[in-house]
Amino acid sequence: MLVLGLTGSIGMGKTTTAAMFAALGVPVYSADAAVHALYAGRAAPLIEAAFAGTVKEGTVDRAALSQRVVGDRAALSRLEALVHPLVREEETAFLDQAKAAGAPVVLLDIPLLFETGAEARVDRVVVVSAPADIQRARVLAREGMSPERLDAILARQMPDAEKRRRADHVIDTGNGIDEARRQVEALVEALTGSVRSPSGPSRI
Repeated sequence: MLVLGLTGSIGMGKTTTAAMFAALGVPVYSADAAVHALYAGRAAPLIEAAFAGTVKEGTVDRAALSQRVVGDRAALSRLEALVHPLVREEETAFLDQAKAAGAPVVLLDIPLLFETGAEARVDRVVVVSAPADIQRARVLAREGMSPERLDAILARQMPDAEKRRRADHVIDTGNGIDEARRQVEALVEALTGSVRSPSGPSRI
């Protein structure tokens, strides 16, 4: 089973691209979705114990939690120590289930894949990219976003050029959804064929 890691900077179209893989039958694991589910489930009591007052009606209040950890490296590390092992457990369970089902290819959607060293857990990395002007236009169109906030977010992420350099495959979303979908379809077809080859996967 070939494990792909999908990543990309803010506004590059990663979520939409992950949905394209899923539409082609590739099992997709979303780290963000796992965190959301954990915040409404088994992580909530652990977070409340560590950061009292951040859980309301059994669900983590993300805004309240952010106020407690943003700018406090020790607090953020404490939160990560609680949440990251649970996210990894969910990821492992996903991989086990997909392998048991005989999936030839799976996708792990991990926003900070390079920044957290998660590339060591995948066979190949797929980076979603677009020109900087398109990226900025997409992000600044979001409610509550400002140029200053965007710049602060980008400063915490690995530069797009470096991500593309380190990628095994790049999906360019700058030319519209149809073109991005064509690239995803071509990649899945090529990888599925290579996985089933007796000689094993080949780098394309």
